[in-house]
Amino acid sequence: MAISGLVSVPHRLLPALDWIPGYRREWLVPDALAGIALWAVMVPEGMAYAGIVGVPPIMGLYTIVPALFAYALFGTSRQLVVGPDTATGLISALTVGAVAAHGTTEFNSLTSTLAVMIGVLFLFFGIARMGWVASFIPTPVMRGFIEGLVYVTIIGQVPHLLGISGASGNFFEKLWHVLQHLAEVSLAPALIGLSCLAAMLLLRHWVPSIPAALVVMSVATILVGLLGGEAIGVHVAGHIPSGLPGLTMPNLDRSVLRELAPGALAIVLVGYAEALGAAKAAALQDGNDIDPNQELIAHGPANILTGLFGGFLVVGSLSKTSVAMAAGARSQIANLIAAVLCFLTLILLTPLFRNMPEPALAAIVIAAMLHLTKPAYLHDVLVRSRWSFAVALIVITGELTLGVLQGIAIGVVLSLLRLIYLASRPKGAALGQLPGTEAYRDVRLHPEAIIFPGLLIWRVGGDLFFASVGHIGAGLRASIAAPPPVKRVLFDFASVDFMDITGGDELLRLIRELQKKGIGVAFVRVRDPIREDMRRAGIEAAIGPDGFYERITDGVRAWHQSASDFPCGGGSFGSKS
Repeated sequence: MAISGLVSVPHRLLPALDWIPGYRREWLVPDALAGIALWAVMVPEGMAYAGIVGVPPIMGLYTIVPALFAYALFGTSRQLVVGPDTATGLISALTVGAVAAHGTTEFNSLTSTLAVMIGVLFLFFGIARMGWVASFIPTPVMRGFIEGLVYVTIIGQVPHLLGISGASGNFFEKLWHVLQHLAEVSLAPALIGLSCLAAMLLLRHWVPSIPAALVVMSVATILVGLLGGEAIGVHVAGHIPSGLPGLTMPNLDRSVLRELAPGALAIVLVGYAEALGAAKAAALQDGNDIDPNQELIAHGPANILTGLFGGFLVVGSLSKTSVAMAAGARSQIANLIAAVLCFLTLILLTPLFRNMPEPALAAIVIAAMLHLTKPAYLHDVLVRSRWSFAVALIVITGELTLGVLQGIAIGVVLSLLRLIYLASRPKGAALGQLPGTEAYRDVRLHPEAIIFPGLLIWRVGGDLFFASVGHIGAGLRASIAAPPPVKRVLFDFASVDFMDITGGDELLRLIRELQKKGIGVAFVRVRDPIREDMRRAGIEAAIGPDGFYERITDGVRAWHQSASDFPCGGGSFGSKS
């Protein structure tokens, strides 16, 4: 036992030890082709997304290689791809921008520091087994967040696309700035930017198997190089250093870390929700299981290493994972091959990007954003739940007016308030028997259900704790007050999984209140832990051990027996004389 436990530790820490021995030779060709496809997508997108983060394009290449290697070793998904991301990238830019000015060495350094900080948080949450935290971002909130992020990111890239000056502020302030400066649009940058955007959209629609970003960036770079680059008024990447990045030590100043902490926490929450969704989507395709807590741990070294090597944050990406899956990836070997190709690009090919035009990078980002927007989903949410649609709309509005972090924060707070409201107001119901069956349903929804004179079968509807017990008691009293008169209450506790001290005390008080009115009490379908809580609270002593039944039918039969034995309503529920 001890030896097997020791053997399993490395496998838990390095899930790659589980899939590497089972690797099949016939998977190598599909993995190699998928790796090439990933390389073709991640190189241009990594350099383009660096613009979202607010750092030089070379930092996008510094980010890709260590992240792919780290996740391949520590991740549990066979096909998930980690890399730069638009949503978290924008949060990174906003977080670091509050501490340092864009375009400065300090800004670039703090961006890498933020990545290390994010990696440490991922590790901490994974070791603490807090994978459940991402559940507090409901799908409509995340969808609203992404929709708002699409508009915020696009308006931030439009000046680069058209060759005009940018502006700070919220979405509407940036939009107004663009409209005011449309007369200053330069022909060459606008022509290149809009042509690249059109080409991206057309290639994705007509030939989705072609790496549109690589094709568009390559053609635009060659064209701008032939025309003279900045001589025609187009901003280009200029000199991009070759070779390995130097080790970048994080800034450990406490005041700086305190200012970065809120953004880091937001990125971990949002990024993990995205990554887990992508990992689950991949798991549905390949049939393999994923460990949510190990996924948190895997994102730790992926971010720490990218930060230490001068890159920025990474998370699991659904779009890049989809590329790998569509290309036939069978395992993380595809990611390792992509990492090797990106490494060779970093060593040998960066001089080719000297004439890479800024409008082309903006076009790649905007095309990626347009691919993320799903207004049809919001319409579906409106049809299914007006509350969820309202929350999504509030998140979008918050992002456009207050900021990205504020928008997602508002959505999470509203969701938590909704959760508290629903948990504190369980839907109790009076039950009746469906004719010809032993099934019992809400009499308001099933008018045909049979009720038994003098007997109220009451479904509690949820857990019994300090915030819900008052609502449960009020609902029960309202049902008792309605005709016909009630002589017995049969509590259905099937939905009760938790009862705290306040809930137990208030339930005991309610039972005594009913007994004083001559109303008997019994319980059905009580789980063993709840039964133990009842015993400690004195509830079992108050009604007697015979007042508990396994099935509603048993409780109803006991009531009929009691009513026949004591036609005047005397006796205890279920007992015989």
